[in-house]
Amino acid sequence: MTPSATPLCPITGRPAVRLVQTVPTRLLGRLWKIEFGADAWPSFGAVEQFGLWESPTGLLFFDPPVEGDHGFYEGFYSRLKKLGLYSNRFVRPEFNLAARHVPPGARVLDVGCGPGNFRHCVPHADYTGLDPHFGADSGDPSLRNETLGEHLLANAASYDAVCAFQVLEHLSAPASLFSDMLRAAKPGGLVFIGVPHTPSALTRIPNFLMNAPPHHLSWWTIGALAEMANRAGAIVESVEKVPWGEDDALLYWISRCSPMKCDGDAYYGEAPSWHASAALGLLGGLAARLALGVPAQEDEGTGLLLVARRPAGKVK
Repeated sequence: MTPSATPLCPITGRPAVRLVQTVPTRLLGRLWKIEFGADAWPSFGAVEQFGLWESPTGLLFFDPPVEGDHGFYEGFYSRLKKLGLYSNRFVRPEFNLAARHVPPGARVLDVGCGPGNFRHCVPHADYTGLDPHFGADSGDPSLRNETLGEHLLANAASYDAVCAFQVLEHLSAPASLFSDMLRAAKPGGLVFIGVPHTPSALTRIPNFLMNAPPHHLSWWTIGALAEMANRAGAIVESVEKVPWGEDDALLYWISRCSPMKCDGDAYYGEAPSWHASAALGLLGGLAARLALGVPAQEDEGTGLLLVARRPAGKVK
């Protein structure tokens, strides 16, 4: 199976405007196994190559939009934990930005919550987290082994704030999830969306696997976030650039130390120079992170945070 001739933007439904590059699954499958011990082949199925396309909104997205299965994520997160890159206390920089908007006593719904780390930033709120991958074995009553669709059956228009941090880029239909999040919010309630963006340090690192299928299926822009919110009937309060933090500063330094920088026309390659540049960037980035710490805030930042509001009337 190969990418369709011209796929549709997952936000607008309009045809993509540009094919950026094609990426063979044989390259991604090998790299996922070598770097993270994750088996991506069951998720890839019959797909032979992915197209990376640009949408009219500036969004970059992969086609076909193949999501990682449970087995893939078990292997991936197991390796991240062993490397010390993920823990039950991991606090993303956008957590603190969003928490500033959450008043005391607010009902908060965290979609795709993982181990529920956002709750540590909103101890003053009534927190509920949803995640089919994490909720089942947590033993924590505030974390539920439910999808948002299942939760909405009894909890529509129930929350003062609904959030999804680093979730939409994993989905084949991100706009559908956003619409459901808006339905979960009370009239006048807030919706927070945190996503990786382009251009950024993540998109300049050659062969940066964590930004590839079956993990990340889309790279976002301010225009793409605003278009998604407007089409769903939400009111855009702001789109904030997320500053670098302790846990993601390494990515900044890998990008800075990589001899090769991706320039917008190609992000993945099989030539030895691509692999060598990625390896040198990692080694240099580790040293720079230890020596120089967290970078000063730049205009670009590490990602984007959309703050939107459900209107008082009906939503689309």
